[in-house]
Amino acid sequence: MTVKPTTNSNAVSEHMPVTVITTCYGRNRHLYNLLSSLANGSVKPDEVIIVNDDADPKRLADFALNIVKIPTSAGLVDSPNHQTLEKSDKTEFDIGHNRNIGAARASHDTLIFLDVDCIVAPSFIEQLSTKLNQYPNALLMGQPRYLTRPLSNEESLALQKGALTNDYLNHLSVYNPYRDNFDAKQSISTKAAPTAIKKTNDYGAFWSLCFAIKREQFEQIGGFDTQYTGYGAEDTDFAFTARQLDINFYLTADLIYHQQHAVYRPPLNHLESIIVNANRFYQKWQCWPMGGWLEQFCEMGLIDWTHEQSNSITLLRQPSSKEIELAYYPDAAYV
Repeated sequence: MTVKPTTNSNAVSEHMPVTVITTCYGRNRHLYNLLSSLANGSVKPDEVIIVNDDADPKRLADFALNIVKIPTSAGLVDSPNHQTLEKSDKTEFDIGHNRNIGAARASHDTLIFLDVDCIVAPSFIEQLSTKLNQYPNALLMGQPRYLTRPLSNEESLALQKGALTNDYLNHLSVYNPYRDNFDAKQSISTKAAPTAIKKTNDYGAFWSLCFAIKREQFEQIGGFDTQYTGYGAEDTDFAFTARQLDINFYLTADLIYHQQHAVYRPPLNHLESIIVNANRFYQKWQCWPMGGWLEQFCEMGLIDWTHEQSNSITLLRQPSSKEIELAYYPDAAYV
């Protein structure tokens, strides 16, 4: 059932500062588009934390945002309540560790996490933060649409100038039909009617692409489990921990546009980390994540796996160069 958040004029009018957290490496074109959209929102975030090693400081200074850049190698980070995070000993890009660093350094209690390949709709920060202030003990996720091609240089410049409209981006994007989506009209906000929100018990639908949570609940969950490596299952684990702690989960109609990039179907480029993470997840939750991908890997003879097994998955062989070539979709909107 979809509901409209209850409006309390005093609560809504009171500004609650927001920290946006993102992390990336080698994705700076995506990063600059994300920052352009944040700078042109109906409400700007009070702080944008970028856990990143290669963004150009001069380029970051072009955006009218309070940007705090933190290296991915940061260790033992003091948070405002004097908790500390252990330094990661992993050498690869570690998205969970980086998000935890960002949360620990955040100046504010309202946290919005965005993947670097997001472009936010103008009302996204305003609407999602308002909902979180109305449901402060909850976990909230936004509504993705998927761009069908990368933005051109001219379009990126228009985005930076605030001249790329929602209608334009809607025309250039699609929903993922395999996910739970709102009706397009429910993503339009007015003073009389905010964008839609609905509570769900399907915590498996959580995706960390675009979500909001208060610091207290993030710390209650324990942040992202850094025993996951590379790609896959760390966000489902985060949501399952929220469910275990009776933290309500809401889907919202607040739009982000996922920037198009090449994908592999199935994601053979992440095969080994998916196996490691699936095993880690089963150890914790006694059920298998990413079942669709595991089935495809099994059909290809890469692993031996069934939904019913309780023993760890092992890699039988690496995919061939031909299999990798056939799995590569340079123009796909989503995995």
